[in-house]
Amino acid sequence: MADAESFGIEKGYGRQAVDWMNEEAKKMEWKFEAKLYDYEITSKSFGTFEMFSWMGDSKAARDLVIKASKRFKIKVIEGGYKTRRLIVKVARHEYGMVRKGDRLLGQIEFTSSRLTNSKWTISKEERK
Repeated sequence: MADAESFGIEKGYGRQAVDWMNEEAKKMEWKFEAKLYDYEITSKSFGTFEMFSWMGDSKAARDLVIKASKRFKIKVIEGGYKTRRLIVKVARHEYGMVRKGDRLLGQIEFTSSRLTNSKWTISKEERK
């Protein structure tokens, strides 16, 4: 089982989308559970997102995030992407794709300290 904290839902739709994703996962009998963790992240290009964490199957998480985006017609961050190269640094990096339905709007790079248990911040963003 995997988990991630670099997934986000457009501000104002967090509770509604997370509840819907959890209900859909139960209906489809997928191993997935999402929770909002009261943290918002703001992007210059894409707006503000309510970040959430999830536990379970990564394929189910990615599918449900895209389905929620289509259902509520909102932007989402599909995070959890890492680089292939192993670099030991003080900061940890993760990448996310900003989507609206099936459309890819851009990419975001998240950074967080390895030394403290700090939350993600956006270090780079790119519109497609």
